[in-house]
Amino acid sequence: MEEQVALFNEHGQVVGQAPRSQVRAENLRHGASSIVVFNADGKIFVHQRTQIKDVYPGLYDFTAGGVIQVAEDPDESARREAKEELGVDSELVGLGEANYCDANTTYRAFLYWTIAHGPLSLQAEEVACGFWVAQNELITDITRDPARYMPDSVELLLDWLRGLNGNLPVAH
Repeated sequence: MEEQVALFNEHGQVVGQAPRSQVRAENLRHGASSIVVFNADGKIFVHQRTQIKDVYPGLYDFTAGGVIQVAEDPDESARREAKEELGVDSELVGLGEANYCDANTTYRAFLYWTIAHGPLSLQAEEVACGFWVAQNELITDITRDPARYMPDSVELLLDWLRGLNGNLPVAH
């Protein structure tokens, strides 16, 4: 059975559901999580998306995450996605919500960060490869060649990363 995706309005409220294929075909506003994963040294995990992804195949991303399924809380979805994609099972810290829209995807974003403890376990269906990058190197690379990266992650989280000035974020 096809994955059922929760549809959200621009205020972050669930307003319905639809099969994933319909969400993609009609660019319906749905919910999705984005999690920036740090290591204890303050480096960020960057990965390349596989070529079979239904949106932005092959691009690099500095967040884990994905669509929120029907009857799934955004925090629960973020924890599930971090665990599935990267094997990360550490505390997530919320950064708030935002809306994102382009020709390929429209969604209500639920933003998080976490610190990974221990080695990662990459999900082969979603992650082609990955590596740890210093924050300033990542920001420089995105600035130099933004088309290599997921446009939603760049729009939603790049300014936040710049504001960290190379430091690990602090939970409030």
